[in-house]
Amino acid sequence: MFGTILLDVVLPIFVLIGFGCIMQYFFRLDLYTLAKINFYYITPAVVFTGLYNSEISLMLMGEVSLFYALYIAILYIISTTVARSLKYSPGMRGAFTNSVMLDNSGNYGLPINQLVFKGDPLAISVQALIMTFQSFVTFTYGTFVVQNGKANTRKILINFLKMPVPYALALGLLLNLLHSPLPNLLAEPLNYISQSMVAVALLTLGAQIVQYPFRLRRTAVYISMVLRLIAGPMVGFMLVLLLGLKGIPAQALLIASGMPTGVNTSILAEEYKNEPDFAAQTVLLSTIMNVITMTLLISVSRHLV
Repeated sequence: MFGTILLDVVLPIFVLIGFGCIMQYFFRLDLYTLAKINFYYITPAVVFTGLYNSEISLMLMGEVSLFYALYIAILYIISTTVARSLKYSPGMRGAFTNSVMLDNSGNYGLPINQLVFKGDPLAISVQALIMTFQSFVTFTYGTFVVQNGKANTRKILINFLKMPVPYALALGLLLNLLHSPLPNLLAEPLNYISQSMVAVALLTLGAQIVQYPFRLRRTAVYISMVLRLIAGPMVGFMLVLLLGLKGIPAQALLIASGMPTGVNTSILAEEYKNEPDFAAQTVLLSTIMNVITMTLLISVSRHLV
C-alpha cells in the first residue's frame, strides 16, 4: 500500500511542484499574479462547488469545527512551550509558532485531497472548512504574532473579511441546504475552474518555494519540522479517535493535520522582517520531507473506516 500511495498520489504532486520550480527558474514567473489567480479565482470556485455538491451535515460541520479548534489550540500550547523552553526571543517565538500552526491547506492540501479522494464532494467540503479556518488563523493570529503583538487588530479583521473563500463557503453551503439548482451558465464555468486546481496550485507552490535558498543549519528549523509533520498528525489522530469520527471525514481530517508549513508563514515573515530566513527554510524543508510523512499518513488514514 505504501508504494502504491507514493506512486499514485504523493509523487505526482511533487512532479507538478517540480514543474513549477523549473518554470520559475527559467522564466521568473509573476508570483504575485499566480497567487491572485489561485486565491481569488480557483480556490473560491473549488470551495463553492465542493460545499454545493456535498452531503455534509450541520452536525459534521460542528465536529470539524470542534476538531480544528482543539487541534490548533493544542499546537499553540506545544509550540509556545517549546519556544519558551528554548529561550527564543519574542520575535523568534512568533515565527516558530507560526511555522508549526500555519500549514499549507490551500494550494497543497486541496490538491492532495482531490487526488486521495478522487474529487469526493464530502472530502473536499471537509478540506474547504479546514482551509477557511486556517486562513482565519493565518490572517489574524499569524499576522498579529509576527509583528510582536503590535499589529492593528481592526485592520487585520477587515483584511480577513476581504478574502473570498469564507463567502464562497457560506454561499455554497446555503445553496446546498436550500437545494437551489445552479444554472448551467454558472455550473459549467465553475466546474472548469475547479478542474484546474491541482495543476495551477502546485505549479504556483513550486514557483514559490524555489526562490528560497537551501541553507539548513538552524536547529530550530528541524524542531519546527518535527512538530509540524509528526506532532501535528499525532494530535490529529488522537482527536479523530476522541471525537469518534469515522470514514471519509476522519480520513480527510487526519490527512489535513499532516500538511507542511504554509507558504504564508514565509510571506508574513518577509513582509514584517521577522526571521524571514527561518520561515523560508521551514517551508522548504517541511515540503520536501512531506513526501515521506504524507505517504505514511495516507496509508494510516485508509484504516479509519
